[in-house]
Amino acid sequence: METEVLNLKGESVGKVELPAQVFGLKPCPHYLHEVSTIYLNNQRQGNAHTKTRGEISGGGRKPWRQKGTGRARAGSNRSPIWRKGGVVFGPRTRDYRLELPRHKAKLALAQALSARAQDGSLRVVDGLAIDGAKTSQVAGVLKALKADSRSLIVAEQANANLARASRNIPGLKIMLVAHLNAYAVLACRNLIITRGALEKLGPKWN
Repeated sequence: METEVLNLKGESVGKVELPAQVFGLKPCPHYLHEVSTIYLNNQRQGNAHTKTRGEISGGGRKPWRQKGTGRARAGSNRSPIWRKGGVVFGPRTRDYRLELPRHKAKLALAQALSARAQDGSLRVVDGLAIDGAKTSQVAGVLKALKADSRSLIVAEQANANLARASRNIPGLKIMLVAHLNAYAVLACRNLIITRGALEKLGPKWN
């Protein structure tokens, strides 16, 4: 399975072989949905926390006597039916994290990459070396590659100029190949990967 290698002007400068074990699989929608859901669950902080009547300060004294006042019986001014009282069934701090086996995440990533290769949204570029840190340069590269701003750029190593020039483009994300995951690949409309990052992908499945 081959694909063209493009330069930053969108011109073809050769071809590269795509590893079959990474880009030649048949995507399973149910499997990818399961892995994506686990990934999104693991991003949740789960720190929303409301206090019950037992956690709010005050309320130790009975507001008024039990009988004879004409008012309803009350034992605490921190009851949930009182203003500034406790919250019933409110959100509590919890951990949403679900464990995902490494081999399962690896297979999901391969299926996601295969889906991108099959639907024509994969772009392989020779390199992403840009002079300076101008947003217009990155916007010009996206236009030349026929990719919109909701794209994912996968690089083999950190590039400070590229990161700085891409910050003002909404929807554009940059990720190192070592941090690549199935959800990130599926969430973008166009996957732009450097030749160096592509070479690092193959040995991960050997």
